Amino acid sequence: MRILILGGGILGRLIAEALRGEFEVTIIEKDELRAQTLSEGGLNVVHGDFSYTATLLKAGIDKADLLVITTMDLETIKKTVYVVRSNSKNIPIVTVLPDGTTIESIKEDLKASFEADLNIDYAITPMDAIRDALLAVIHRIGEKKNLNLLLKKLRELRESADTLGIIMHDNPDPDSIASATALAAIAQTLGFKTKIFHGGEITHHENRAFINLLGIELTKVSRGSYEIKRMPFLALVDCQPNGNLTILEEADLERIKIVIDHHQVLQHLSELLPEDAFTDIRPEVNSASSILVEYLRGMNYPLTPALATALFYGIYVDTKKFSKLSPVDLKAIEFLAGKVDYEILDKIEHPDISTETAEILARAILNRRMYKNVVISNVGFIKNRDALAEAADFLLRLEGITTVLVFGIVEDYIEMSARTRDVRVNIGKVMKEAFGEIGSGGGHARAGGARIPLGLFKLAKDKNSLLRLAEEAITEKFLEALNIKEG
Repeated sequence: MRILILGGGILGRLIAEALRGEFEVTIIEKDELRAQTLSEGGLNVVHGDFSYTATLLKAGIDKADLLVITTMDLETIKKTVYVVRSNSKNIPIVTVLPDGTTIESIKEDLKASFEADLNIDYAITPMDAIRDALLAVIHRIGEKKNLNLLLKKLRELRESADTLGIIMHDNPDPDSIASATALAAIAQTLGFKTKIFHGGEITHHENRAFINLLGIELTKVSRGSYEIKRMPFLALVDCQPNGNLTILEEADLERIKIVIDHHQVLQHLSELLPEDAFTDIRPEVNSASSILVEYLRGMNYPLTPALATALFYGIYVDTKKFSKLSPVDLKAIEFLAGKVDYEILDKIEHPDISTETAEILARAILNRRMYKNVVISNVGFIKNRDALAEAADFLLRLEGITTVLVFGIVEDYIEMSARTRDVRVNIGKVMKEAFGEIGSGGGHARAGGARIPLGLFKLAKDKNSLLRLAEEAITEKFLEALNIKEG
């Protein structure tokens, strides 16, 4: 890009030197001695008055892509804009204006002076520039606050041990997996050995492809596992002790030193965690991966394509394909965009579907029950918990349907996945209200989930009776939370 800088004073010189090597820059300077000094400094300079056509033509205005006016003298600015627009109607003009002057007011002055609509594309005042610079610094400091607290906590822990166990919820999705992998990378920079744990099966075909293609190492454990017991410190990512997390026993909670999550704070969290635990829980952010990207960006961490792809996909999934983004999510996407391996990303997003998932989708369709614009479907006894979310997403595409609940029985729990596109419904709150007291439930405005221990349901005579009792109870509580009457 060819840039003309009008004025070789302090500001003009600083801009030219900053852009040198990146763009083709020419300075127009009226003062002969200053022009000579700039030229001797290796800058391309045209000596002359930039408010005259001859000088602009000599500097190559006909070939320039951008023109920057650095003087704050209003009369010179107006004359220059008139001359520039007489020679080039389309070249973008950036100008500095005195404090208190707006781009609208100078356009009105130009019209009054020259009886023509003369366009200025961009204008900056010193006070606006200082304000924007200060705000940028404040935002950077704010972004680094949580990072600095995390690093401080990790350094404290590192003084007593060099191993950190990172725990995700039982059935981790790409956001959980990517976030845990990123936290492991951060801890490793401080000399930690890390291990990532989960308690349930990873059965969603996209999630399995995600792990395999990106080479992510995870360890599945059960409640009371020695692997967990031998960890001196634990970090929870995208989960909390009283959420979808069954592998920790009460004695393990005292070793939780880090909790990073984007879901709402679950009940009595402060009573469960040690007083010195680092917590960064931000319900206003739509993915845990975005929080971890903020940390990595603040550290200037050299992202590998694999880690960047994992985090990008984690954000993509938890923001419903970028349909709901907070400022933190947006900054994370911008930071990751040029670092992602899009070929691997495409393979993750379009893997082959498993036979079991296909069967569960079929059951969800066949067993669906409609209550006005709400669908509830019981898929029975299953092993693939992740297929519930896929089935819920699929049923929500049915014509006239705005809210969906799909549930099934996985081992000793009734697992549920819910979706809505009704703007009046916050499905996360609905799931918490309906099932929070008898199990755990929550989520976001458009997607939620719940888990209920089978408990008394086990007293049913047979599997069919168990399914019928579960369906009756779940349907009643879900519709009640939605304020919908059966029938």
